[in-house]
Amino acid sequence: MLAVAVGLCALAGMVRLVAPATAGTTGEPPGVRRQLTFLRSALDGGAGDEAQRLFPEGYFFLHALYGLAWVELGMREPAGERSAALREARWALGRLESPSGRAPFSPDLVPPYGVFHRGWSNWLRGGVLSLQPAGSRDPAESRRFADDSAALADAFGASASPYLEAYPGQAWPVDSTVAMASLRLHDTLLPPRYAGTAERWLEGVRRRLDPRTGLVPHRVDPGTGEPAEVARGTSQSVVHRFLPEIDPAFAAGQYLRFRDRYVASPLGLGPAVREYPEGMDGPADVDSGPLPLGVSLSATVVTLGAAQVHGDAPLAGALAGYGELAGLPVDTPWTKRYAFGLLPAGDAFLAWSKTARPWVARPPGPPPASVSGWWRLPLLTVLAAIGVAPWLPALVRRHRHHRRLRTGRRG
Repeated sequence: MLAVAVGLCALAGMVRLVAPATAGTTGEPPGVRRQLTFLRSALDGGAGDEAQRLFPEGYFFLHALYGLAWVELGMREPAGERSAALREARWALGRLESPSGRAPFSPDLVPPYGVFHRGWSNWLRGGVLSLQPAGSRDPAESRRFADDSAALADAFGASASPYLEAYPGQAWPVDSTVAMASLRLHDTLLPPRYAGTAERWLEGVRRRLDPRTGLVPHRVDPGTGEPAEVARGTSQSVVHRFLPEIDPAFAAGQYLRFRDRYVASPLGLGPAVREYPEGMDGPADVDSGPLPLGVSLSATVVTLGAAQVHGDAPLAGALAGYGELAGLPVDTPWTKRYAFGLLPAGDAFLAWSKTARPWVARPPGPPPASVSGWWRLPLLTVLAAIGVAPWLPALVRRHRHHRRLRTGRRG
């Protein structure tokens, strides 16, 4: 019975590994809608407050990613069939503006509550507007999007650094990248105003790249924007989801640098994303999670979305397929959850990543493939060995038994 159970589990793993796990940027990724059903139930049950106890932006991120994944699904539907997506995205946006959504952030920052809160909220607000036909958008939502965009642009214009503070005295470039992408989104939905703001921002970014990797740094001096920490996988994975919306050509070069230095295949078993560049190790933290063999699981999940946005279908498909095996998904006819649903934030990041695609600008073209079509072979071999191993003692005993019988007959 044990051998049968192990064999079936190995076979299920092999099926998950080879079954399509993404649908590119046009179709609906398999299972995501059921993931969102699970997430909404978890959020209604207090998952946001539980996530907040695990990391500083837990409540905010869980609701923001839930809303953004619904926007992505809504964009794939005809205009007249987006009511469910619009309702859920608006619900999530309301939670970002609630006292719980604002609690970790300071109202004394510029803009109020900091660039992290304002940038992600503005991106989701633009997504809500994107689901509405241009001639029938909610006027109050349009005004709020315009006002928040203006506040962000004013803050960037008044700053000596391209990177605004997310918390008092602390600045991470990834947060300003999201905010700048929201200004580019503004210029596709409302009369354009911020092309000059984006150009000045990009000029400042190019002058302050991490000297070790040539990439956008992880953390910077809040006053000058000069790099204070080497580029890291957790922030790079998000940067490369949004940078193509701002400047596709610059983003394409940055993405190739990131992919060359951070995407690895530990032990030869599938692609994963390192937290620190090849040849460098560093400490784990609440963002990266544990770093087995230098790999960040959170960066690996989010890089799936970055790869899709850049048109890197081979890497996106490989990361998604690996996630279907390593993520231990539990399927029912109504819901889908990973890691047995113990960490809903992981489901939210994965749903958002699987649905990712450009909103503002298209990349100049797909990058050269970096993942061989044979990447599954080592994993399939391991699974086959696991499935066969429990049967070996019985096969050996049977072989010995038959050999004794043959020996007895000859005697």
